[in-house]
Amino acid sequence: MDVTQAKQEHLLALKVMRLTKPTLFTNIPVTCEERDLPGDLFNQLMKDDPSTVKGAETLMLGEMLTLPQNFGNIFLGETFSSYISVHNDSHQVVKDILVKADLQTSSQRLNLSASSAAVAELKQDCCIDDVIHHEVKEIGTHILVCAVSYTTQTGEKMYFRKFFKFQVLKPLDVKTKFYNAETDEVFLEAQIQNITSSPMFMEKVSLEPSIMYNVTELNTVNHVGNSVSTFGTRTYLQPMDTRQYLYCLKPKQEFSEKVGVIKGVTVIGKLDIVWKTNLGERGRLQTSQLQRMAPGYGDVRLSLETIPDTVGLEEPFNITCKITNCSSERTMDLVLEMCNTNSIHWCGVSGRQLGKLHPTSSLYLTLTLLSSVQGLQSVSGLRLTDTFLKRTYEYDDIAQVCVVSSK
Repeated sequence: MDVTQAKQEHLLALKVMRLTKPTLFTNIPVTCEERDLPGDLFNQLMKDDPSTVKGAETLMLGEMLTLPQNFGNIFLGETFSSYISVHNDSHQVVKDILVKADLQTSSQRLNLSASSAAVAELKQDCCIDDVIHHEVKEIGTHILVCAVSYTTQTGEKMYFRKFFKFQVLKPLDVKTKFYNAETDEVFLEAQIQNITSSPMFMEKVSLEPSIMYNVTELNTVNHVGNSVSTFGTRTYLQPMDTRQYLYCLKPKQEFSEKVGVIKGVTVIGKLDIVWKTNLGERGRLQTSQLQRMAPGYGDVRLSLETIPDTVGLEEPFNITCKITNCSSERTMDLVLEMCNTNSIHWCGVSGRQLGKLHPTSSLYLTLTLLSSVQGLQSVSGLRLTDTFLKRTYEYDDIAQVCVVSSK
């Protein structure tokens, strides 16, 4: 609580107080063993104390609320509220009183006054009250500037102002990781850490995707037909604890067909985080646009559309490949070669012509292969040659299959 009064030569007094929620009272238990001199005296005093929780007197936690005794911490995303009062301490009527409240940050100055009109007169022992609110959106030093101007009975114009400085702290530490899948899907992992000194109730953590993507949250599991959070029923984040959220972004149909467009998209979307602390104080943060490193596919991209998870030993199986010309200008004439490895053997003719592939277009191939070794085997050995430029593109470790004995 900050209380500052104007100098004595002024007829008006300015008082400013930050409005915050009360806190639970905590007591310091004083006790001893029954065989000690005080006997059961201390324990009985704690039980008779109206501020303690009955049956849990030694846990320090009380059942009464106490008003804040200091300014406290203000965090980014919370709402700063303050009570401003101008009181007439003199024995005369003061006229044309104008109270103005501005918030000065490192980048801007904001007017928080509820009204810009002057009060015609203020009688003895009367006051002008105002409550201001502001959602804090910047970290660092903030200065609340309260200015008061008025006119005395003799017509003299008076003016004074007071400054109240406070720091805005960072409540959360947000780190992101991107994973680019071969199917143009993007997986976002967001690590959110509570760096305050009190627990947080995470009300909402969502991803607002950019215009080119649809998003699927991967933070719930299906349990008996109901969607259950992977974090359990209690979504509290203790101080210095970190929680990981996962999202899958898939290109919209109208953009997924445009290979050259979706390949270069770096803007993914932004995170929207809403939390509550203590007695329900609400905070909200929205990150800036998250950007990924655009994957480099080169001129030709090969991706797998279908492949079985498990195959039999020395039994043929099929895979479907998608070959895309990522160039926006040049037509390719492609030749497909299949090279056997120690465990994977291709079935079919190697060196066959695939024909011309126009810019940003794709073709699908169904290929047959078999494995001579059990275990998790890597599909490798595909080669694409552009006969126009005499350039060969090699594709190894395209995917993995689990090979099991047919017996």
